[in-house]
Amino acid sequence: MQTFDGGPTPEPPESSAKDFGDYVLHFNGISTDQLQPEVAREYNVTRSKNRAMLTVSIIRKEAGTIGVSVPGEVTATANNLTGQLKNLTLREIRVGDAFYYIGDISIAHAETLVFNVNATPENTTNSLEVRFLRQFYTD
Repeated sequence: MQTFDGGPTPEPPESSAKDFGDYVLHFNGISTDQLQPEVAREYNVTRSKNRAMLTVSIIRKEAGTIGVSVPGEVTATANNLTGQLKNLTLREIRVGDAFYYIGDISIAHAETLVFNVNATPENTTNSLEVRFLRQFYTD
């Protein structure tokens, strides 16, 4: 199914992961003021109710485990409902054996963003694509 703008139907609002068989793609968008100050400092993210952060991680399924975090090529775009493109650049963060991809952008009060994420796990040609919406409140 496709939406009015030709893109795939977004995931349900409560979704934060999508299963792709051998991989699970985890994703979320949060206001950066929800981050603990020390976490924001460590990852160079500005804490503000006027900024949102996208987080993405790729988990390879492995029998008998909760899965293994793997690196990959991850890109994302964000648009508001009027179609305005938000400048979003992701960077890789490594915490122990875990890989995360984060990026932050400015937001307005009651703004809904449509995130389009494309991830390709390292050493594969599998393209994992997800589209999801998040609404942000700054007041």
